[in-house]
Amino acid sequence: MNLLEPTDDPSREVLFVNFNQDITSLAVGTKKGFKLYSFNNLDELEIIHQNDTEDIRIIERLFSSSLVALVTVSSPRKLKVCHFKKGTEICNYSYSNTILAVKLNRQRLVVCLVESLYIHNIRDMKVLHTIRDTPPNPAGLCVLSISNDHNFLAYPGSSSIGEVQIFDALNLQAKSMIPAHDNPLAAMAFDPTGMKLATASEKGTVIRVFNVLDGTKLYELRRGVKRCARIYSLSFSEDSKYLSASSNTETVHIFRLDEVKDITPSEEPQSWLGYFGKAIVQSASYLPNQVTDMFNQGRSFASATLPFSGLRNICALATIDRILRVIVVSAEGNLYIFDEPAEGRDFTLVKTHCLLDSNEEEMSSSRPMETLETPEDSPSVRRPFQPGGTSYAAIVRGAEAGTAQDVEQEGRTSAVSRNDYENDFPPMATKADL
Repeated sequence: MNLLEPTDDPSREVLFVNFNQDITSLAVGTKKGFKLYSFNNLDELEIIHQNDTEDIRIIERLFSSSLVALVTVSSPRKLKVCHFKKGTEICNYSYSNTILAVKLNRQRLVVCLVESLYIHNIRDMKVLHTIRDTPPNPAGLCVLSISNDHNFLAYPGSSSIGEVQIFDALNLQAKSMIPAHDNPLAAMAFDPTGMKLATASEKGTVIRVFNVLDGTKLYELRRGVKRCARIYSLSFSEDSKYLSASSNTETVHIFRLDEVKDITPSEEPQSWLGYFGKAIVQSASYLPNQVTDMFNQGRSFASATLPFSGLRNICALATIDRILRVIVVSAEGNLYIFDEPAEGRDFTLVKTHCLLDSNEEEMSSSRPMETLETPEDSPSVRRPFQPGGTSYAAIVRGAEAGTAQDVEQEGRTSAVSRNDYENDFPPMATKADL
């Protein structure tokens, strides 16, 4: 699950788009606020919630809960955690630099700045660890696994080559470094188990999948050989058997990982390429690795053709109406749904949804940036936010307790019941659930 690059371009109504962690809902940040959509069926997108108060440049929802993390255009260094059903702001943190990305799972919340990463305990939003002096990461490229068993954070280990740093976000220690590509990284994605990591470089011709635990390369997938492309998004299916990749071209590639095998020429080659391939295999030990690797790369088993090219977009693989579908959202605010392919055919576009109201007008982008006085080394925190409201820790306790309880906060007492927050922190998923 990758995101549209946060932007303050005054000509764009959509500022941010991203799927939630299990691809069951979509968050859209605009100049007027944000919308949350649910994928219940093919023909209609259900609007879960709509807020028209602030210009949203980053929004991340915690699975199917009522908790969202927000960053606005007017306050790009402030992170707010809100309960959208209650319409309340639970807490906020201010950082010393612009927030480039926010990642959530059931245990951690990660904030990415250009040269540092802050790891929070999502249960009380305390800062547990700070990774400082990271290589410059102006795109805010980082991914956080959603598995409870393998809680890993991946981020670029270099700004000049494609190194991936793996950090254990649960035990707060560096795990490993994976030399993924010769060129700088452009996109990454964990599979639902947290044990596989897909990567793509700025060159965009080859996608690689690694075992996170030991760094071994599991698959090497070729997107194409005719032209380089800017990979915008990588996304695994729920069962980790498929991987989708979208780019600045009109083609979304879908790879079937369980069928990727070494390409071996037939016994009796029928063309010059067959003879050449057989010669490659027979003399593999005498050739550079780059040459033999090219003949061992898997190709996409299917693709989906978009009605546009050049626009930033994100893709995902989701099961809708019991069918595996490709979903693509473009920067112009359109969502495209593709049906699973028939034998020997590609994915077919079956539905298009506009995520913006047709009568939405362009809003002024001349709103001044808020000046935040923050320490250089750590974020400032305001928690809880609303007087008389419910604290962040109380929400968690209320969600876990199952019975009403009184919570003392700023001299006031407020009742917290499970009915209010029953979906705020979903039960810990098992391997079977993932």
